[in-house]
Amino acid sequence: MYGKATYISEQERSSPMKQQEHNRTARIEARIAPEALAVVRRAAEIQGRSVSDFVVAAAQDAARKTVAEVEVIRLSREAQEQFVSMLLNPPPPSEPLLRALERRRTLIVE
Repeated sequence: MYGKATYISEQERSSPMKQQEHNRTARIEARIAPEALAVVRRAAEIQGRSVSDFVVAAAQDAARKTVAEVEVIRLSREAQEQFVSMLLNPPPPSEPLLRALERRRTLIVE
């Protein structure tokens, strides 16, 4: 536990961009149409960022959204209620499930 502190200071916590600046070691390159670059430059200027910072932030936002779409299960209210009901009041185990459990017991000795 010697060396760099494992906690994040209040200043670093309040400024994620500063924290990112210290951790930037990877590089990506992309070809972009001049018209698209003009829009990106304008958007970066509006936000007071460099083009690089703007592109990285936009890519991270898109990546988080894409990952969340796969990892987060969204259910309707009715489906939520049905899910909770099944958890709280599970049906009795079926015959195939009981056979599988018995087979597991014969194969795996704990």
